[in-house]
Amino acid sequence: MLRNLLALHQIAKRTISTASHRQFGNEVPEKQKLFQEDNGIPVHLKGGIADALLYRATMILTVGGTAYAMYELAVASFPKKQD
Repeated sequence: MLRNLLALHQIAKRTISTASHRQFGNEVPEKQKLFQEDNGIPVHLKGGIADALLYRATMILTVGGTAYAMYELAVASFPKKQD
């Protein structure tokens, strides 16, 4: 039991370390050039294929949700007749 607790403590100390083991380069100037480039692509799609997929999924869900809401409103506005 104590051995497991000490192992857990060691793992937690190792993974939640504030010291950086590797240096990261500054990518901000590259991203600024990419997003400020005038190539006719909207800014919300300049991030690449992931942005395009997220945009298309959002549009599909929005149009589908709107159509479903309209259908449910139409069904609710014409209640079934009781015999």
